[in-house]
Amino acid sequence: MKYTQLGRTGLKVSRLTLGTMNFGPFTNEPDSHSLMDTALDAGVNYFDTANTYGQGAGRGRTEEIIGTWFTQGGERREKVVLATKVYGPMDVDGGTVWPNHDRLSALNIRRAVEGSLRRLQTDYIDIYQFHHIDRYTPFEEIWQAVDVLVQQGKILYAGSSNFPGYKIAQANEIAARRGTLGLVSEQCLYNLAVRDAEMEVLPAAQEYGVGVIPWSPLQGGLLGGALKKPEGARRSGGGRAAAELAKPEVRARVQAYEDLVDKHGLEPGEVALAWLLTRPGVTAPIVGPRTAEQLASALRAVELELSRELLDSLDEIFPGPGPSPESFAW
Repeated sequence: MKYTQLGRTGLKVSRLTLGTMNFGPFTNEPDSHSLMDTALDAGVNYFDTANTYGQGAGRGRTEEIIGTWFTQGGERREKVVLATKVYGPMDVDGGTVWPNHDRLSALNIRRAVEGSLRRLQTDYIDIYQFHHIDRYTPFEEIWQAVDVLVQQGKILYAGSSNFPGYKIAQANEIAARRGTLGLVSEQCLYNLAVRDAEMEVLPAAQEYGVGVIPWSPLQGGLLGGALKKPEGARRSGGGRAAAELAKPEVRARVQAYEDLVDKHGLEPGEVALAWLLTRPGVTAPIVGPRTAEQLASALRAVELELSRELLDSLDEIFPGPGPSPESFAW
């Protein structure tokens, strides 16, 4: 496994992030534990989760599965850089969220941290991430709550997820005025097929020394050999890939992509991950395997070297927006 610094911090993380959103809803506890063991044995030390993972009435279940894995010992907790998130509601009473049980108020941040620590069976979280911007809570309040948690030793760093570029800048400017570290990571939707983050999010992250952690690196399976799979397998996968392939222009691009990758004797999903690892500012894409085979494929991508010819061809099939502001100014 290869490692890099997380943004401007001294923290070393693997070039892949193990995403755990499937743990509980789609992957049972024993299989989830096995996947975490395999990832750790391969050198993956960056694990990502969220307090709401587990979905619906099972919110929090994913953190519980990770917590029971930590209790098995073997320095599992000590070896892992653990990231979780706060924003969404945990307790939904008849579809109604009780006041102050979601978003980023100091009260909810305090409550949410305690809940995550309990479920994860640990006394600290390495990277505590804001799952979404909060349009109603000022960053002064958010950073005050974070400062208290850092002083208590309950969290070490703060990160963001799904933030626009201007919010990354705003958050870190206010943190700097307070004399604190601010955001050190940003999780955003970024892959070959969806390159909007290159306009504002990536430049802002690079400017402020924020490590970029792309989620959905295969665009919901679209870049993982979607057309090569049997029709039934595509349908069972459901969701984003099937819907996107119904669009003729998307289908044509994916076909060209799969033909190009096949010409080079490579696998589509591994190329998509390897491409992200070549992008400036990218720290570690999040992979969310359901099976050991999917994890093994992701691990191979870390070692994959893409030729200049292949990279240029990928840009032709999936062109990015270009540098900002030139791409929209001139």
